[in-house]
Amino acid sequence: MSRDEMRELQGRRLHKVVDYVYHNVPFYRNKLQQMGLEPDDIKTIDDIRLLPFTTKQDLRDNYPYGLQAAPQSEIVRVHASSGTTGNPTIVGYTHKDIGVWSECMARCLTAYGITRADTFSVAYGYGLFTGGLGAHYGVENLGATAVPASTGNTEKHVRLIRDLGITGLACTPSYALHLAETMEKMGVTKDDIRLRVGAFGAEPWTEDMRCEIESRLGLQGYNLYGLSEIMGPCVSYECQCKHGSHICEDHFFPEIINPDTLEPVPMGTVGELVFTTLTKEGMPLLRYRTRDLCTLMEGECECGRTAVRMGRILGRSDDMLIIRGINVFPSQVESVILSTEEFEPHYQLVIDRVDNLDRLTVRVELRNEFMTDLLPDLAALERKLSEKLKSVLSIRAKVQLLPQGTLERSQGKSKRVIDNRKL
Repeated sequence: MSRDEMRELQGRRLHKVVDYVYHNVPFYRNKLQQMGLEPDDIKTIDDIRLLPFTTKQDLRDNYPYGLQAAPQSEIVRVHASSGTTGNPTIVGYTHKDIGVWSECMARCLTAYGITRADTFSVAYGYGLFTGGLGAHYGVENLGATAVPASTGNTEKHVRLIRDLGITGLACTPSYALHLAETMEKMGVTKDDIRLRVGAFGAEPWTEDMRCEIESRLGLQGYNLYGLSEIMGPCVSYECQCKHGSHICEDHFFPEIINPDTLEPVPMGTVGELVFTTLTKEGMPLLRYRTRDLCTLMEGECECGRTAVRMGRILGRSDDMLIIRGINVFPSQVESVILSTEEFEPHYQLVIDRVDNLDRLTVRVELRNEFMTDLLPDLAALERKLSEKLKSVLSIRAKVQLLPQGTLERSQGKSKRVIDNRKL
């Protein structure tokens, strides 16, 4: 589409979605009424600046179904992502939403060069995380062969890649490197397999990491971006030119704002990425603040696509960490520690990358009255905290108990996170 045609389509869809949430989501109706807005005030895509923002806090405050627009009888699937407390972010999808998701994911795969003749292994986690099923439905929608490998059992996965002649792979970049290391330990070389395309996302990765993955697995690696609040993997994707990720902007309208003033910034300026869902039925969101920092690029790509592209994610405007594809907030760890009497409210998160997989260690001070020289008792306390953390974070963390007063005190902002990964 030309830019004018795209903006006209976006304007029509924006008016429709605003009218839809106004009549079906009390949260948005109240917000719009407080601002003196009605759906008919939104006529073009430029009017999006009149609309309120939506934040992660809003999703948390309306847990579990407060932002759902479709009736429960129309919801055919629910996914969830971790929130800043123990409550996950619940996202419901209608049958139409799943169709849009599958079609947008098929666009991503097509841009990478995947066809019906390919066999594609999906090694994102299946379940409440959107990665596995999101990529899986896209592969099937395209007509390629889907192999739902999921995560874990990496040696078996290597054998499947070799024996089934798998040509495409979707997973986190760190798992791709772990897969390469496992291959090498098994004596399998890139000449023994037929991999040629990798769709990598769910965590930050660098150009150096791309080069290493491509060299060790003998494929071309492409970025895949998504977030469960908006849809899942498929929101944007690189093409074979690898010059920014094309946004499916007929379904997800992007903006870049200054995270402090909340005002739009010029095209090409680094700011916070904001999305409005233009066609979603289950849980549409207006101007959702992703907290991801990046730039937007206009202009036709060398591949011929005309959609706006986004640059690499350069950081976050909040304190969220992405560990093995899972969103982790230090405040989640803090809430668990504060609910457990044995520990001081002094802690530190240390993230390392070991064998190309993320490792989280939570260092926490043990109160003096619970300090003991008995190793079994200390091990029991470590297990207790580790299990509590896993139930909240959805990933396992190693717990390191420290004597009271060990961690450095700060008169300013405490250094809660030490991220040793080279992202």
